Amino acid sequence: MKSSTPGYCDNETAVATVDAFKHVQPVDSSQSISISTPPEQLLRYRKQTIAPQSQISTTTPEPPHPSIFSPFTETLHLFSSLVGPYIFNPLLALQVYHPRIATMWPFDITTSFNPSRDIRPLTGKVILVTGGNNGLGKETILQLAQHSPKKIFLAARSESKALAAVQDIKSHISDPNLDIQYLPLDLESFPSIKAAADKVTSSTDRLDILVLNAGIMATPPGLTPQGHDTQLGTNHLGHFLLTKLLLPTLIKTASQPSPSSPDQPDVRIISLSSEAHNMSPPIKTITSTSLLTATNPWTRYGASKAANILFASELARRHPNLTSVSVHPGIIKTDLYIPNTNSNFLVRYGTMIFGPLMFQTVQKGALNQIWAAVAARSSQQGDGGVVNGAYYTPVGILRKGNKWSQDADAARQLWEWSEAELKKSGF
Repeated sequence: MKSSTPGYCDNETAVATVDAFKHVQPVDSSQSISISTPPEQLLRYRKQTIAPQSQISTTTPEPPHPSIFSPFTETLHLFSSLVGPYIFNPLLALQVYHPRIATMWPFDITTSFNPSRDIRPLTGKVILVTGGNNGLGKETILQLAQHSPKKIFLAARSESKALAAVQDIKSHISDPNLDIQYLPLDLESFPSIKAAADKVTSSTDRLDILVLNAGIMATPPGLTPQGHDTQLGTNHLGHFLLTKLLLPTLIKTASQPSPSSPDQPDVRIISLSSEAHNMSPPIKTITSTSLLTATNPWTRYGASKAANILFASELARRHPNLTSVSVHPGIIKTDLYIPNTNSNFLVRYGTMIFGPLMFQTVQKGALNQIWAAVAARSSQQGDGGVVNGAYYTPVGILRKGNKWSQDADAARQLWEWSEAELKKSGF
């Protein structure tokens, strides 16, 4: 998006200009060269292409002008994206969206996972959960905290909410002295992410489980301080940077014996995605701020959730010694839905009317990410273990046909774009 700042050039133009100069052919010095462009214009153009980060516009983009049909087309897109893939398989639809109802069928099409029974001892392990002050993140910490980890970082923006969550969690576990530490983290802010990562690496030499749980949903058009779409910036780029900064510690941990399983080093990175990834536009749109911000809130949310899947699969490809997966929790009644005033009236009132019939509890919703964090890794095909780079629906159901988890080219493009965006901001 353009800015009124003098000498400003958007990042895409600057990158394209630099790339163009890379392909300029050398000129024979014996030939005369005529340059008609006045020097002062050349100087101004040079300033435009190297505009400093401080001049990057973070002005909220103008939302697309809706027509009278927009609520209907948006709702149709939402419905077709979420239900379309399962239109000929209602049992799978129930399994994906509402395992509780699925168990009412003559046969149980869900898997059985009980945290109190199935979580192995986490003795000596260090855990970090983003968005740990409420909802799925808080429930994940509560369940993991009951199995003797060494330390848990509860990452969140609000200190008061985080400290209240720590106190509440400790009141429900047998060891009230467990080290649960509040970690200030604002995923929209790269400096905040850097400070959080520095705090982790300065206070521990290992990190066994990283749960990338925090996120926002269907928010109005807006940009992060770094100039990215708010949803993609928070849900993907923020977690991408956090993981990148913690990667040396994660790799080091994976090279050492696990305190609870000395014979098998085991590091997990869990990315919380959603079946809303089916609403995602193509990778070209995901990696273009101008194109992405021109779409509706649910499409932007879908883009961020597809990015979570792509990131998890590419991380697994680049670092096979780390176990990286993405998960869908189900339709969960969390603060993301209360209320979703950013949606059109059809989605808003549809959620109010049908939500109580479909919503699962937070306790049920957290099961998939907890399972992915602690279940045994897959050693052979079909053994039911956690497969590196995979995408799972509740609970522990491997979605082999997911187009995003299998699109290595799109995953590579997203990774390279993300690296380039971080580099623009000095990270």
